[in-house]
Amino acid sequence: MHPVLIDLGFATVHTYGVFIALAFLGGVGWTWLEARRKGLPADCIPDVAFAVFVGALVGARVLYVLLYPSYFLEHPLEILQFWEGGMVFSGGAVLGGWLGWRVARRRQQPVLPWLDAVAPGLALGETIGRLGCFSAGCCYGQLCGMPWAVTFTDPRSLAVPLNMPLHPTQLYHSLSGLLTFGILLALRDRLTRPGSLMGLFLVLFSLSRFGVEFFRADFRGQLGPFSVTQAVYALFLGLGLFLMTNKRSVRS
Repeated sequence: MHPVLIDLGFATVHTYGVFIALAFLGGVGWTWLEARRKGLPADCIPDVAFAVFVGALVGARVLYVLLYPSYFLEHPLEILQFWEGGMVFSGGAVLGGWLGWRVARRRQQPVLPWLDAVAPGLALGETIGRLGCFSAGCCYGQLCGMPWAVTFTDPRSLAVPLNMPLHPTQLYHSLSGLLTFGILLALRDRLTRPGSLMGLFLVLFSLSRFGVEFFRADFRGQLGPFSVTQAVYALFLGLGLFLMTNKRSVRS
């Protein structure tokens, strides 16, 4: 709704970038608390968090750029302007997760307990970060006739079309992240098998993302009746079910 938080003329603070930073800090902070609860060495968090942050940033932006190749071929300098909005969460999840896993392996840490420690922080980060999407107008929804429809009027907004009621899909994402966060906190002491809490996060997150995708209007690639994002989250759903049902001890 307000893409620019502060405009000083010589410097601009984008609301999207502020919320992404808050999402990262909130996610890392909660992971630190979870690591302490589980007796995991919290001194590993800075290394893992930095790897995940860089991977998530690069992966999310690269996948977004790949979805709009013709535009970025004409405006190559805008590839680096991620703070204005335009990232795909699934791309960030894949690359960020892989880099975080590599760092954990290098530090000789048990991966599954760390995944469980990270899971609530991911849900919290999704809750906060999507407010940045709402501010920038990215990840916008289809035309909507419901009472909770939102209308983007700022010409700097990424939402299309402006001045028309749209599904607030960014808020759908944020609310589903908050609900997932609450469920994870409620069940974290019951799901004791390593990896099961992350499995539950992936199942809940994938189902909510798959559903909200039907209300989105921005282009995410197409695979028949589904978007590329839905195909990716179908794979995440399978991984989540595996982690929840797997009875073998997997360290790496």
